[in-house]
Amino acid sequence: MTTRRHLLSSADLTPREIAGLLAFAAKLKAEPRRLVPGKQLALLFEKPSLRTRVSFQVAMRHLGGETIYLAPQEVGLGEREAIKDVSRVLARYVDIVAVRTYGQVIVEEYASYSSIPVINALTNEEHPCQALADLLTLQEKWGSLAGRTIAFIGDGNNVARSLVLTAAALGMHVRIATPRGYWLPDWVMEEASRRARETGGSFTPLVDPAEAARGADALYTDVWTSMGQEREAERRRIDFAGYQLNRQLLELAAPGAFVMHDLPAHRGEEITDEVIESPQSIVFDQAENRVWAQAAVVAFLLGAAPEF
Repeated sequence: MTTRRHLLSSADLTPREIAGLLAFAAKLKAEPRRLVPGKQLALLFEKPSLRTRVSFQVAMRHLGGETIYLAPQEVGLGEREAIKDVSRVLARYVDIVAVRTYGQVIVEEYASYSSIPVINALTNEEHPCQALADLLTLQEKWGSLAGRTIAFIGDGNNVARSLVLTAAALGMHVRIATPRGYWLPDWVMEEASRRARETGGSFTPLVDPAEAARGADALYTDVWTSMGQEREAERRRIDFAGYQLNRQLLELAAPGAFVMHDLPAHRGEEITDEVIESPQSIVFDQAENRVWAQAAVVAFLLGAAPEF
């Protein structure tokens, strides 16, 4: 592995690498190890954050490294300074960078000029670290992911894209129910279908949330209006009516099915307070596991992880 390996998309990871990262993350959670002492992680954020910032900082501390946080007003990628200049300057100061920004093209351009590893800490199009944390959480609950069914209900957004790509690579049966006009991009559906065929899983895009939820082992939802889409909020509330993860939908799932959400949640909108607070909810386990999934990714990209 070269020092310039990046994680920009969930499609960047092979099924073997995904499985290896999950196993490695579980080991780090059980016994944290100082694998990258003295290494520096820059958090280059153009979007505000709670979980992403804190979980990366805590992860790096467990690994024995340090973090430098650059707030949105300090960055201005492509505005205050050219992306290629920021990328090359930071590579002289730190060992790895996590970029939380808007368009996927920004993080891809940033990585193209970087001589150090770059992690996509969220873009409008993908959220690969979240997907790893999600599946780490389910693996803790079930032991094995292959053959299990997960249903995503809602917008075909960045979280949904990374989730289906990652889950399909591990032999899961992946369903997604979205209103017409909010579907996943064609390339994501094609890649998820290909991965599922190769691993014994399946990928099924649907419109009806009840059909997606029926018999599923886990139900996942996310906000209907993501950061930067505020002007569309009223339209989306209308379009997503009927896609709420509520008690009625949960009752269609398998007995004991888990409830998932990446947070922040708009309680009473895409998910009811009753469901997110139910014993079946593993929402806060997902948030906790961001630390360990990201610790595994950082160590992997810095060459400090075992071979897998």
